[in-house]
Amino acid sequence: LDVTIPYRGSKGPLHLLVDSTGIKVEGEGEWHRRKHGASKRRAWRKIHIGIDEETLEIRAVEVTSSNVGDAPMLPKLLKQIGLDRQIATVTADGAYDTRACHDAIADRGAA
Repeated sequence: LDVTIPYRGSKGPLHLLVDSTGIKVEGEGEWHRRKHGASKRRAWRKIHIGIDEETLEIRAVEVTSSNVGDAPMLPKLLKQIGLDRQIATVTADGAYDTRACHDAIADRGAA
């Protein structure tokens, strides 16, 4: 599902903050498990997100299964930001400290 996220824009080059978080997926059986105590593995999804440091608006987002790592998603997040938009910096935690991430950031001319 392709989603277009409205964005007002910030002044000057983009300073992108990137991270991910997990969310639990509740289905119709969740109530039954809580009521009757049946244990079952819960389904989790990961949201990988990039936000504008200045406006705190979402610039890029990907939802994956819980077994997808953070680093492989960074190039996909950067591709969601148009090439006409200059990226000055990308700030992320150590999970993104890989050669592929450094290359993707450098390809966009960012630090």
